[in-house]
Amino acid sequence: MRRQHPGVAVVVERQDWQRKVRTRRAGNVIVFVVDASWSMAASERMEATKGAIHSLLVDAYQRRDRVGLVVFQHDRGEVVLPPTSSVELAKKVLQDIPVGGKTPLSHGLYLAYRLLTSAQQRDPEVMPFLILLTDGVGNVSMAGLPPQEEAMRMAYAIARAHIPALVINMEAPAFDRGLARDLAAAMQASCHSLPTLKMNTLLQAVREEIALL
Repeated sequence: MRRQHPGVAVVVERQDWQRKVRTRRAGNVIVFVVDASWSMAASERMEATKGAIHSLLVDAYQRRDRVGLVVFQHDRGEVVLPPTSSVELAKKVLQDIPVGGKTPLSHGLYLAYRLLTSAQQRDPEVMPFLILLTDGVGNVSMAGLPPQEEAMRMAYAIARAHIPALVINMEAPAFDRGLARDLAAAMQASCHSLPTLKMNTLLQAVREEIALL
């Protein structure tokens, strides 16, 4: 259809407008931080987490996501799975993760913080995401501070680094002292209390948060 603008050399109409949209080429770097210290639910927690990691990796190819795992138990945290997009590597590494011991919460948070900030330094377009499964209780210190204070300091550092986070509160409702919620508030993170911690419920909560990134 011809435009009706006689005598005008150049006419720009709404359908001629174009907007340059910059798409983010890098994917998400997702790090689970899981309390593997002794409790009756520790094994259930690990199984749900391993299932969620596997599912996220299976459908992460198109988004170029990488997923990692930090566990904390005994006197320190450990990077069990550095961020990877390999389903096979995750299967191999996650087969047998022991549970038990004390709760070095602050060291687990520190290791995740280092993984995610390093990923951002290598590629500023990477979107970091931290998922913490905890009751919020720490009883081992890295630097001699009271363990709970040290964990809160790490939580504030994560917020200052603008790392999006999700806290899954593992405390039973009847005994909940609000410590996981306090950590979530310090990290400026969402906090979910799941009625039952199963792979599907954890995965749904994580996917809902990823969709907001």
